[in-house]
Amino acid sequence: MKTRSPDPTSAVDRDAQAPRTIPFEEKLQKAVDKALYGSGRPRPQKVRNFLNGTWIGEPLHVILTDIPIGAWTAALVFDGCGLITARREFAIAADASLALGLAGAAAAAATGIADWSDVDPPARRVGLIHGILNLAGAALFASSLILRKKKSRKQGLVLSALGYGIMMAAAHLGGKMVYEYRVGVDRTSGQIFPEEFSAVMPETGLEDSKPTRAEYHGTPILLVRKGERLFALAETCSHFSGPLSEGKLIGDTIVCPYHDSRFALNDGRVINGPAVHPQPCLEARIKDGQIQVRKLRLTSV
Repeated sequence: MKTRSPDPTSAVDRDAQAPRTIPFEEKLQKAVDKALYGSGRPRPQKVRNFLNGTWIGEPLHVILTDIPIGAWTAALVFDGCGLITARREFAIAADASLALGLAGAAAAAATGIADWSDVDPPARRVGLIHGILNLAGAALFASSLILRKKKSRKQGLVLSALGYGIMMAAAHLGGKMVYEYRVGVDRTSGQIFPEEFSAVMPETGLEDSKPTRAEYHGTPILLVRKGERLFALAETCSHFSGPLSEGKLIGDTIVCPYHDSRFALNDGRVINGPAVHPQPCLEARIKDGQIQVRKLRLTSV
């Protein structure tokens, strides 16, 4: 009786060879990214910089979310006062607050979609649920406002209460994305750089116009030599921790390999988003055959 030979391909190998199933949120993210920035023209990049908040140095989405949350909270308070006192002024104030919140929610949604298009797992799925909940909450508030205008105020109050509950659940997930997954947080924060000039690499190890990674006590540092000029920045991208030493040089700038954030080599400022936080910039010099760096010292005027 013939015995069957064992399969030379292990289960682990078969899993490795099997095609990867792309999650729905990844497919959606790619579609959103293509729709927003797929052309690669200067105008889409300017739009991206505006929506991300590159121009103010902070995530614009975080700022705009305060508008709907504050307005809808005020609407809830005005509704409560209206139920207690039956004064028409509170009803008018509540309805106006609902409308203001919807306008703010539209702006917050636009910036949130722009931010989410560059979010990596596992925050990507949480961000999608966060967005869906926000859309559901906004839809309930909009329906509430319509019912109020149609003199169906009691039904409108019920929808507002439901919308507020959903909004709070969405806000909880938004906080989770920031505090647990560090979305929108400066990824270079807390890194330690030398106060005095310290050697990080032999001069011979740095080629011209080649982004190179060095280290100071475990902190990665980006070094770039261009002729007689020497640049040093934090190597960890402030946006999502991309390794800038694997990025592309464009003139006197470096482009992150993860999400194409672009930084000036001379001072670390953000040229193009999605990054909003500048890269820490270091002084660099060559002494005794070693490349030395230290924290940039601001000169007083």
